[in-house]
Amino acid sequence: MTTTTASAPLISKRAIIDWLGIAPFMIFALMFLIIPTLYLVTGAFLTPAGEFTFRNIADLFTPSILSAYWISIRVSVASSLGGALIGFFLAWAIVLGGLPTWIRSGLLTFSGVASNFAGVPLAFAFLATLGRTGLVTVFLRDWFGFNLYSTGFNLLSFFGLTITYMYFQIPLMVLILTPALDGIKKEWREAAEILGASTWQYWRMVALPILWPSLLGTTLLLFANAFGAIATAYALTGSSLNIVPILLYAQIRGDVLHNPNLGYALALGMIVITGISNILYIWLRMRAERWQK
Repeated sequence: MTTTTASAPLISKRAIIDWLGIAPFMIFALMFLIIPTLYLVTGAFLTPAGEFTFRNIADLFTPSILSAYWISIRVSVASSLGGALIGFFLAWAIVLGGLPTWIRSGLLTFSGVASNFAGVPLAFAFLATLGRTGLVTVFLRDWFGFNLYSTGFNLLSFFGLTITYMYFQIPLMVLILTPALDGIKKEWREAAEILGASTWQYWRMVALPILWPSLLGTTLLLFANAFGAIATAYALTGSSLNIVPILLYAQIRGDVLHNPNLGYALALGMIVITGISNILYIWLRMRAERWQK
């Protein structure tokens, strides 16, 4: 007597459903991320006539473009370090400090909104607050006789753009670092105290080494976040501050500096810098997750 067994289908229905579930995201990523990136990379090595060239890459090392990269890097570093420092202490206060629990939910909700508040609305908000006729500027002048702009402060400058970027950098740091601080186990603090360690010794020898990958990784993420921002900078400073995103916009859409292929090369340089930052962030995040397991 022989028995036959039905052959299993090559592709199960569950696998088809799973692939259909992620298909919209894959199509979206392909159309708006992968294909445009490949188009930019290809265009960086072509002339307007479609011929292969290294001229666009060589032009990236001209003084004006190097200066734009340097200013962008400085703004990104300053805003990421400032956002990381202030955001760390805010996250520490709501997780490990003695603040009421309702403050945590309110601050995290605000951070979720503020971290996505950028572009023209953010630029307008800062101009209306710290501009030459802004609310705070006029209040300080009329009520305290203090002229903010007489001190050399200028919102349309490196320092002003850095402060503006920190508005969305600080809440992003809070959102990302809060889970890392939640992952610090109370047993580690208790064990350190039993062994006679002071609070400073505990943070220096236990907590900070564990948090260091998360701190450094999040700072790199903030750097990449600021380096690629254009809408806020363009709406706030126009063309008065020569940063890479504004220069790229001028090359692709401008009437005077119209060289799309050089703009593609500028974009390629930005992709390389932000890509390195994101790769380092992912690597450090993986290390932090292994420490906290």
